[in-house]
Amino acid sequence: MAALETIRSLPLWNGTPEVSVLKGGITNRNYRVTDGERSYVVRLGDDIPIHQISRQNEVAASRAAHAAGISPAVIHHQPGILVLDYVGGRTLTPDDVRSPAYLERIVPLIQTCHRETGRHYRGAATIFWAFHVIEDYAATLTDAGSPHVPRLNELVRRSRALEAATGPYDIVFGHNDLLAANFLDDGRRLWLIDWDYAGYNTPLFDLGGLASNNELSEAQEVWLLERYFERPVSGDLWRRYRAMKCVALLRETLWSMVSEIHSAIDFDYAAYTAENIARFERAYDQFQHSET
Repeated sequence: MAALETIRSLPLWNGTPEVSVLKGGITNRNYRVTDGERSYVVRLGDDIPIHQISRQNEVAASRAAHAAGISPAVIHHQPGILVLDYVGGRTLTPDDVRSPAYLERIVPLIQTCHRETGRHYRGAATIFWAFHVIEDYAATLTDAGSPHVPRLNELVRRSRALEAATGPYDIVFGHNDLLAANFLDDGRRLWLIDWDYAGYNTPLFDLGGLASNNELSEAQEVWLLERYFERPVSGDLWRRYRAMKCVALLRETLWSMVSEIHSAIDFDYAAYTAENIARFERAYDQFQHSET
């Protein structure tokens, strides 16, 4: 009820708006607001220092992504509240992302994100360096006495080995959270939403995250790299990509471990941790075997 009162009190509406809960969102709460003939999305969420989420960065990245033509417009923001233009359509599923027709449409969207969004970003920009995030999460988990502490030393050791295997690095402005649910299809075009983790990064993190989050086949991964880089995949690029795919899975795993003990959102983080650690172990095993 407090959330609804907060939303209805915003100085935007011409009358009494209709408010409904939107599904999804595991770092914030999302609502659809209809005011007259126009609809909006209201995202409620404060800074989350343990996840290195700055809502000011989210606002700046959202505005830049809109200027780049890939994300809805920012209508209003104030501390803890972001109001966006509503895009009618549906969120994609992993099955959608794996389909050749959607992959053909997703790659240009990612290229635009990487090539254009940073040109429109205003203010001090962040860098999203997954290796630092992993080490910071490990320290957070240790300080909190997480039940996952016994395995952290080994996971950090692997992260450092992967860091040595993923360079040299190109740097682009990345989305850094390419879950299927962050793509919207309005029937005419795709949109990329939810810029909580946006910042400068290697493009291989987004590509590895897209593949790992949506379980692309190896043949699709090769196609993805060839389409994105517009050249055949060399052995060196394939090695660095597979290492970064492991990093994307490891970062997601530790994110979930931290959320288990710090998040108040109703979501089964323990199950999500188990799913991601299993996927990380498989990917890491495949990477090690490819190195021998």
